[in-house]
Amino acid sequence: MTPARPGIRKATAAALALGLSAALAACSGDGGGNGGNGAGHGGVPKLSVSGAYLPRPPMTDMAAGFLTVRNTGGAADELTSVTTPLAAEVTLHSTEGTRMKQVGSLDVPANGRLDLSSGGDHLMLTNLTHRPKVGEKVTFTLHFATSDPIEIKVPVEPTTYRPKD
Repeated sequence: MTPARPGIRKATAAALALGLSAALAACSGDGGGNGGNGAGHGGVPKLSVSGAYLPRPPMTDMAAGFLTVRNTGGAADELTSVTTPLAAEVTLHSTEGTRMKQVGSLDVPANGRLDLSSGGDHLMLTNLTHRPKVGEKVTFTLHFATSDPIEIKVPVEPTTYRPKD
């Protein structure tokens, strides 16, 4: 019986490796009809926006905007631009430490989120058409590298507003 064991062990190990390889292949790539775009582990981005607000700007010509983009999909995307009738230009800004710099896009990771918050990454609106009032709703259209644009209504909050989260 002892001589048969190494052969059984090899056969069992080979069968286990084959089964594990098949399981891994089924979980990776763009299988499952997700129509993957080659990013991440297959699949497509599935984006939603929440927590958007615009503090009432203290000045008449510029404002900042904040929101969260959630991605429950299996592929990353990028926020490439934002448009609004309120401003002639909206730029994306990244913040590292105390340094703020304008960037061409912001990453929205697969199964992750992009947080635009006070003191962090954010939107800068310049050349405003008017100084919005508290309670007003401003339309933003978010544009992405691969996903369809998302239009949202953003409430104007008091200048000192900070979300509870």
